[in-house]
Amino acid sequence: MRDFSQLLDGLVYTRSRNAKLKLIGDYLKRTPDPDRGYALAALTGELNLAAVKPAAIRAIVEERVDPALFYMSWDYVGDMAETVSLLWPKRLDQPAEIDDGALRIAKVVELLQGLGRSEAPAALARMLDHLDASGRYALLKLATGELRIGVSARLAKTALAEAFGVDVDAVEEVWHGIGPPYLPLFDWAEGRGERPTSDDVPVFRPFMLAHPLDEARLSMDDYAAEWKWDGIRVQIVHVAGQTRVYSRAGDDISRSFPEIAESFAADGVVDGELLVKGEAQGADAHGGAAASFNALQQRLGRKLVSPKMLREYPAFVRLYDILIDGKEDLRALTWTERRARLEAFVPRLDPHRFDLSALIEAESFEALEEIRAGARDASIEGVMLKRRDSPYVPGRRTGLWYKWKRDPLVADCVLMYAQRGSGKRSSYYSDFTFGCWTEEGELLPVGKAYFGFTDEELAWLDRFVRNNTVQRFGPVREVARTLVLEVAFDSIHLSKRHKSGLAMRFPRISRIRTDKPAAEADTVEGLKRLAT
Repeated sequence: MRDFSQLLDGLVYTRSRNAKLKLIGDYLKRTPDPDRGYALAALTGELNLAAVKPAAIRAIVEERVDPALFYMSWDYVGDMAETVSLLWPKRLDQPAEIDDGALRIAKVVELLQGLGRSEAPAALARMLDHLDASGRYALLKLATGELRIGVSARLAKTALAEAFGVDVDAVEEVWHGIGPPYLPLFDWAEGRGERPTSDDVPVFRPFMLAHPLDEARLSMDDYAAEWKWDGIRVQIVHVAGQTRVYSRAGDDISRSFPEIAESFAADGVVDGELLVKGEAQGADAHGGAAASFNALQQRLGRKLVSPKMLREYPAFVRLYDILIDGKEDLRALTWTERRARLEAFVPRLDPHRFDLSALIEAESFEALEEIRAGARDASIEGVMLKRRDSPYVPGRRTGLWYKWKRDPLVADCVLMYAQRGSGKRSSYYSDFTFGCWTEEGELLPVGKAYFGFTDEELAWLDRFVRNNTVQRFGPVREVARTLVLEVAFDSIHLSKRHKSGLAMRFPRISRIRTDKPAAEADTVEGLKRLAT
């Protein structure tokens, strides 16, 4: 555990991407199996210790530490694991030396995986008793899976690939078919075994992603255009009689959308946008009726879906690429060739659950610009431009795919509440809730944002929150209603779940309006006129 804790310390205090890659790579090369596999699973968010929940950790802390002191410290530090690791009292009978062999990562994981929720907290407390502050921090991060140390799953996999001289895309290709502690993966990486195969296993393949268009002007002879739909990107895999629906992050969401998984029975792998059926205005011109993202949001995050939910929010997938047809891998083909194969593939699918994303006919980039300017449909987020000769390659590759999102909407809102962020922002108030006025003069929350500002603006906002706090609610501070923030957002929808009746899509703070009185901020009624 000591070596893992030193790795986490190094990653927390390192900003350089290359330095992080070296730290992780060196750790993986010097650490034996299966410890390194479980550590890698923790870094990539694949380690799940269901018996350890944050509430259980809070309960064992309250038995050892004054609860008031704990919660005040947590509010100040902003990270539960760090707070507990620093406050946890040393027992009088605690050994002077840390018995690191008894607390190897593999032993910790296997022990906690074998315990129920009633037994795991006591076992965790005994482990905490035999560790120093750094070890306790590492243990708690490992147990909860909430590392927040500035390392993405892709970065950790890249570190593995670079450390052992293998291709990161090849690692991604077989990743979901193995699982922690990834023994076949390390056998292959170190030359002791063959590369793991994903044959007859419905594994996730990395998505091809797009760059923002910015100011570029493209030739429509070289690029094809289609709508950018406002749903969630999914990959559907069917092989050996099994179907999986994967999110962009590689999460298996098949249980959340059983009607999609059950309806896809053709061998292959396709890429598309998950949407909910609706009656959006202009849908016929854009390729079929899709409801706004707010409708889809009713389905997201649900592990079990009721028959009522299936009826009221029926899902379908708008397809725009094909990776594998039967057993034939098409990713090396050009977009034009894959599009032809996709058009031949779609008629084999249930038309109630799957359709084809329509292409936009535009003779020139200027003509496309006019078409884009007139599209603010509830389910259209903008335009995609795809180079006609591009293969399907993982990640963002310059010059191949571009996303040209519609211009954002903006509103002047009043800052109401603030909360500390996580990770490197844990010392700053960086999560901001803002509101607009009702006709009766009441300020109602309409959104929450935690990005869009520079580091200098964040420091200014943090000082404003600290100097203008009027009330505290645990980790949340209520501030004087005097600061106006210009908020940009992609769309806004009517919502019964929010007191204001509104839900913003991708809100971000675009400007701090110290020049504008709070009384002149926008109204809820005004925002409702923008709602889709």
